[in-house]
Amino acid sequence: MKNVNNTFMSFDKSYHEAEIVYFGCPFDGTASYKKGSVQGPEEIREASYGLENYSPYLDLDLEKDTKIIDVGDLNLQMKSVEEVLKEIKDFSKRILADNKIPLMVGGEHLVTLPVVESVYEKYKELHIIHLDAHMDLRNEYEGERLSHATVMRRINDIIKPGRIHQFGIRSGTKEEFLFAGKHCNSNHFDLEKMTNLIEDIGNNPVYVTIDLDVLDPSIFPGTGTQEPGGITFKEMIEGLKNLRGLNIIGADIVELAPNLDASGISTACACKVVREIALIISDNKRW
Repeated sequence: MKNVNNTFMSFDKSYHEAEIVYFGCPFDGTASYKKGSVQGPEEIREASYGLENYSPYLDLDLEKDTKIIDVGDLNLQMKSVEEVLKEIKDFSKRILADNKIPLMVGGEHLVTLPVVESVYEKYKELHIIHLDAHMDLRNEYEGERLSHATVMRRINDIIKPGRIHQFGIRSGTKEEFLFAGKHCNSNHFDLEKMTNLIEDIGNNPVYVTIDLDVLDPSIFPGTGTQEPGGITFKEMIEGLKNLRGLNIIGADIVELAPNLDASGISTACACKVVREIALIISDNKRW
């Protein structure tokens, strides 16, 4: 693991005191179009130095209202896909064994799979909330079953039926849309039906995975597979507010490719999404 000091949201809290463990998974080995998400965790940390601790959207403050520690990035360089997934899963299991909540930043979307696997081993009634432009429900992509384009299909193979809740979806094959209609709670184009989450899920454990390409590329071009027709940042924030009150036991934010946006706007958006998710998880523990 990469040793990191004074990084995103650490605030000198010890691991023992922390409720949330924030870590990076810099990997884009199966990216099929534009690469660069391997740089996501490092760039989010650097940009976070200019981020206010206080969220006016939630009226919460990172320093005062969270117990979170940034433990750095996993060293995933020069490793096979299988080795990468095993290392992420083993690390996530350690966090969960300590009764803490993993908050992971990628990296491409495949890095979600091993975290969900480890969470499911502990929480069998798990639900997944998935924000994305893409279905990610292909059974295989370019001959591979382990890919950023198959990650939700592999998760569907693991958890109980009907427990993947998708929002913002606007791209996929016809077969993926048909599969989602039978096996997922799939909501297309926007986040409006996130208002039903508490009614649909109740107090069951929830894992949240956010592929940042759910945002429209006009405001978030820094991602490997840009898909027009996405949500605005304001709509993202309003959607995330519907996570308040849920039993969130893990989360990730993936697919920032900062090299594809020289302006830095995409990285700034990613930082704020991380902040809001961390605050919501912490606040939910007090409900």
